[in-house]
Amino acid sequence: MRTQAALAALALCGTLVLTACNGDDEAGAPGALASPSAGASVTGAASPSAPASPSSAPSKKPTPPATSSASPAGTKKPPAPGSTCDHKMPISPDEVAVHRYTPEGGVHSLIVKHGNWGCAAPGKDAAPFDTVGKETFLNIAEDAKITALTPIVASPVSKPITLQQLIDWLIAHPNQGRVFRYHLDSTGVIDWMDQQYTS
Repeated sequence: MRTQAALAALALCGTLVLTACNGDDEAGAPGALASPSAGASVTGAASPSAPASPSSAPSKKPTPPATSSASPAGTKKPPAPGSTCDHKMPISPDEVAVHRYTPEGGVHSLIVKHGNWGCAAPGKDAAPFDTVGKETFLNIAEDAKITALTPIVASPVSKPITLQQLIDWLIAHPNQGRVFRYHLDSTGVIDWMDQQYTS
């Protein structure tokens, strides 16, 4: 009887243990199911964000068109009326401003400066002759053909003068820089000169 009672007790304990184990499995089953669903929810939440990352990058906006009030780059303003003079004219090859006379070296020499024509001031009839560089010497022939006008002669029209007349005027009126067009002969001496009107 004792043996049967012990066996019955063991069987009862085994039944209780199995019941308790099944109860734990059933109780843990929802937890086990909840764990993947939680993971799925995290994965589901992260899943939409992956394709959204490119859209989160800043997109380039189209450059707005230039308004009519904006002037295009590099556009030059139209020149003012009467300002078409070219300030970059080359040095004149056959014109000089005559400043003085010298007989040094036993020859007739004119002290001159080369230059180019500037721009006439408003209301002026002629442009100025802008000299450049240093004074130089030009020999002139005794019989050079010379024409002059005001103020060397009292005439607005060119008149022939002698070399001596030019010399006398240069001595009396030094450094006035009257402009002459000239020509050199084969020896490099002036053989004719023509005064240019400079107002």
